[in-house]
Amino acid sequence: MAREEAEALAAPVRGPSSYSAATSVQPSATERKPGSAGITAFSAPHYPPTRRDSLIERQFGEDLADPYRWLEADVRSSPEVAGWVAQQNAASSAYLAELPGRDALKDKIRSLFAYERFSLPRKAGGRYFYTRNSGLQNQAVLQVREGLSGEGRTLVDPNTWTAAAGEGLRTLDAWVPSPGGHLLALTQQRDGSDWRTVRVVDVSSGRMLDDRLEWANDTTIGWVGDAGFLYARYPEPPAGEAYRAQVFDKAIWFHRVGTPQSADIKVFATPDHRDWNHRVSVSSDGRWAIIISSASTLPRRTVRVIPLERGKPQDWTAIAIAPDMTDDWKFVEGLGDRLWFITNAAAPHYRLARIDLDRTGKKAPSLNVVIGENSDTLDAGRIVGNRLILSYLQHGSSYAVVTDLKGQPKRAITVGAIGSASGFGGRPGDPETFYQFSSFNQPPSIFRLDTRTGTATPFAVPRLPFNPDDYVVDQRSFPSKDGTRVPMYVVRKRSLAASNTAAPTLLYGYGGFDVALTPGYSAVRMAWLEAGGVFALANIRGGGEFGRAWYDAGRLANKQNSFDDFIAAGEYLLKEGISAKGGLAIQGGSNGGMLVAAVINQRPDLFAAANPDVGVMDMLRFDRFTSGRFWVDDYGSPAREADWRVLRSYSPYHNIRPRGDYPAILVTTADTDDRVVPAHSFKYVAALQAADLGARPHLLRVEAQAGHGSGKPVDKVIASGADVLAFLAKWTGLALQ
Repeated sequence: MAREEAEALAAPVRGPSSYSAATSVQPSATERKPGSAGITAFSAPHYPPTRRDSLIERQFGEDLADPYRWLEADVRSSPEVAGWVAQQNAASSAYLAELPGRDALKDKIRSLFAYERFSLPRKAGGRYFYTRNSGLQNQAVLQVREGLSGEGRTLVDPNTWTAAAGEGLRTLDAWVPSPGGHLLALTQQRDGSDWRTVRVVDVSSGRMLDDRLEWANDTTIGWVGDAGFLYARYPEPPAGEAYRAQVFDKAIWFHRVGTPQSADIKVFATPDHRDWNHRVSVSSDGRWAIIISSASTLPRRTVRVIPLERGKPQDWTAIAIAPDMTDDWKFVEGLGDRLWFITNAAAPHYRLARIDLDRTGKKAPSLNVVIGENSDTLDAGRIVGNRLILSYLQHGSSYAVVTDLKGQPKRAITVGAIGSASGFGGRPGDPETFYQFSSFNQPPSIFRLDTRTGTATPFAVPRLPFNPDDYVVDQRSFPSKDGTRVPMYVVRKRSLAASNTAAPTLLYGYGGFDVALTPGYSAVRMAWLEAGGVFALANIRGGGEFGRAWYDAGRLANKQNSFDDFIAAGEYLLKEGISAKGGLAIQGGSNGGMLVAAVINQRPDLFAAANPDVGVMDMLRFDRFTSGRFWVDDYGSPAREADWRVLRSYSPYHNIRPRGDYPAILVTTADTDDRVVPAHSFKYVAALQAADLGARPHLLRVEAQAGHGSGKPVDKVIASGADVLAFLAKWTGLALQ
């Protein structure tokens, strides 16, 4: 970019001296735009004023303007940013409130949530622990049964939690019972952020103990008997920086129940690698702690183990069994001195290996392949009773097989429909496990499986306000720009499929971080389908659906493949007459939010509407906030020129086309998102609104007391879902009742 262009972009622009949210972004008189499904045209809006600074930095020989960097300040501590967010919310709220069918859509989503649902049970000491939501409770209630046939009683009801001063909204995140089932450790989430507070509950009385462990983040709980547990936490961040500062020096700690956090014992840390992340597990027999460390989101890990029967916590020493961060390792289970792992070492689609340890330390650990690699990706595994249960990914969906501990013989767990079977928790010596099956048209149904007989019996099957058989789930494939075949799910009413009628279509994608998108149920998505829309999910490159090669083909310098795949998915839907012309909307969250924004810049003509959610929009500064540095193996490092030039080529914030004809865009984020800080969305929206991008609206919706997505109460999910779908329906021509 020439310096003159950069200066022009960064030149201050005066906004209107006064602003009325009620009148600034209302639709004008009806017009018809070719290929727009008869939508109502949108007059050029008077967006809230946004200050533009004359900030220009020279990077790798290019002058780069960043006029909205001031929006990186924390909304909690910057009155100017808080005021700007309030005005943006006022503008979007006024517009969204007037959308036709929005209230009816909200009622529909609420009705689709109104069914009893359970989590997978976990068994400990003869007790069964699970969560239950009666339908419209904001949070599921944690319950316990004394035996499988016993009556469930409430153990923890997070709906009754009241926030102490400065704590914000608390939600129940993870929970793990102790081996004997006498105690339960749970993590509380604050305002949807990634920070967790660990608490302990006495199961018999239901009393919350005084134990309170702060600054846990991306932690697991590994019980060491019933006396205490291992967990991971960071040092307390600087005051006022908890939601945006980078985090370092994560360590594994041992907490003895009944003692203060100050008495916790640090058992593992890597001071020479302050940026490493650590997670800990404990084998079911309590003999080994397994610590898996990573330096980024790339599937490369180190593995160390601690013999828990040797000495006291302050004397525990970690033993390296896979010290080089070259391969991925997923812990399955331990029996005695044998540990099972799923690994991609010399196996891009993963294989099951057993590591035999020598407690005397005289012999090096030995690795034995139990089940070799095949064309499907081995994703997860457990030992239940005396059987292995292994979950595989095949063409973007999952299935499970059962074998003995030597990997023979194999027996598939069949479900007879396109969907995902998952769960299969349990422990060696106990043949009982639970799993769930779900699909786009089927909320999770939970089954109990006896691994000795292979008999599966229903545990919790939801009663639905719709008939799943009214919908068809197809799996198709289409050619991308370079000829690569890419799979895609297409979900629609059976009547639409039978008549081959085109309809407004919502296309979803992710394509990053080795994450596989598999069939799953969403009440919000079902409301779109019930209204007569089509939903499509594209398994684009960069995801984990087809092993390491598929992932590598969509990261770093290959990232454009992800965008090409997603664009080709949209073209296919239109070409095949699945999507109505002018009726294609796109949606994605996090990395998927970046995907949506990037393809809008590249092909604004292809889409009618878009919802980039909690997206990474400034690809040149993502590594400067919270955990962003972990993403450099997926995106590349902005500090390296070769990577910077790739990032610069598609960064959504930096590649908005001036004077383009853009689709209608509703950007969504949350004020406490400390995974992808909301500044990404703030800066992107400011740049959209400053450009001349046609008549359709480009609005921002910021959720209060919410984060990257997890822990959002049901009422917030319903409200945000109605707003987003009503917006997309408006601009794709989907008629809402």
